[in-house]
Amino acid sequence: MEILKPDYKMKRSLIANAILILGLLQINIPLEGSAQSTKNGWTPLFDGKTLKGWKAVGGKAPYTVENGTIVGTMTKKTPNSFLITEKEYGDFILELEVKLEGNSTNSGIQTRSQLDPNANNGLGRVFGRQVEIDPTQRAWTGGIYDEARRGWLYPLDLNEQAKTAYKAEQFNHVRIESVGNELKTWVNDVPVAYVIDTIDSKGFIGLQVHSVPEELHGKKVYFKNIKIQTKNLKRKDFPNDIHIVNLTSNSISEAEKKAGFKLLFNGKDSEGWRSVKSNQFPAKGWEIKDGTITVLKSDGGESTNGGDIITIDKYSAFDLTFDFKLTPGANSGIKYFVTLKEKTTGSAIGLEYQLLDDEKHPDAKMGRDGNRTLASLYDLKTSNRDSRARKPIGQWNKGRIVVTKDNKVTYFLNGFKMLTFERGSKEFKDLVRISKYKDWEGFGMANEGHILIQDHGDEVSFRNIKIKNLN
Repeated sequence: MEILKPDYKMKRSLIANAILILGLLQINIPLEGSAQSTKNGWTPLFDGKTLKGWKAVGGKAPYTVENGTIVGTMTKKTPNSFLITEKEYGDFILELEVKLEGNSTNSGIQTRSQLDPNANNGLGRVFGRQVEIDPTQRAWTGGIYDEARRGWLYPLDLNEQAKTAYKAEQFNHVRIESVGNELKTWVNDVPVAYVIDTIDSKGFIGLQVHSVPEELHGKKVYFKNIKIQTKNLKRKDFPNDIHIVNLTSNSISEAEKKAGFKLLFNGKDSEGWRSVKSNQFPAKGWEIKDGTITVLKSDGGESTNGGDIITIDKYSAFDLTFDFKLTPGANSGIKYFVTLKEKTTGSAIGLEYQLLDDEKHPDAKMGRDGNRTLASLYDLKTSNRDSRARKPIGQWNKGRIVVTKDNKVTYFLNGFKMLTFERGSKEFKDLVRISKYKDWEGFGMANEGHILIQDHGDEVSFRNIKIKNLN
């Protein structure tokens, strides 16, 4: 049998290809489809030796590679710095390990983020959803912050049990699932945050070194074992009892349905609501348009135009969420345990989540110690005064009232816990005794009642009103 020998050109081609492959392996560039580029569906974003595939923007804090780890060094007198991927990602699952020095520092992991290249004197400004790394006493690691744009989307006041997941001065495993319009986080296998959003379908991934005061200069943050999946994504189960922040208007996600939520306002009509004065919805004073329900401006008085509206159904233990938008100087409120047994000339009686322009409405300076300000238990207990919880007048804010079967009540504003109290406790009775409600026997202690939106004669809009029965 004749053996065919390769000619000189074929030999040279084979030798050149062999040299090329060996060279690629030597400098650690993975070959497409090879075992090096993926392992069990994961692709490394960091080769352990260089910052290939990444670039620094936003500030002058340095990033280096030490012992297979990306090290960011906190630097005084420079804005937030980021090491971002050169590639953009849409749907992905990202896992990595993070460690921070100290307990007063801060960092984060950007997801589907964007860059304004002209900001910060040409250094660029990163904006977009960030998974927080927070070793401070606040302990919001795994929460979701919208960097340089909307602020906090998911503070860990919404999931306090997850605050213990982060381990100080240790590497912490972080898992991020960004699939469709959903973003979920885990820290050391503890489920933390769940946000459903409507913007940024793709963007880069970034590692943050936060701007720091002089005393934190030189502190470091470490990132390693950074890997990503972009195909055949296998999502982890997320518990039904962890709160979901859904930023899409008047919609219930499948996860929210499984958790037991339903819409109280469908965005189209007054189904499920009626006037406190009749079984019909008010013929004037209210407008349903463009997915919002709005009490219209009149004379600033209580229930003098269209009047208050209430749910047809009654509730006892519940988790109520709602978006609201105040106009300048506006006053309104969300009331609950409204029975309509009391005879009043103004608004119906019930416990109230106060809605108010604290700066321009005189009610903010009345009452005691600010107990008539935004997100307070009206005329009884003052809300958390953290200014970061409050979005400007004219923007949408998220309110939340949780009433459990043991009579504990908690108010939230934009995910921040504003106050807690217990119906029937000594503290509660003492507060009622010195309030405008002192003459109403058994005030706030009904077993069940309607939920009410107040007409206080000022324009206030509502949307995304939903409820979960906790009985």
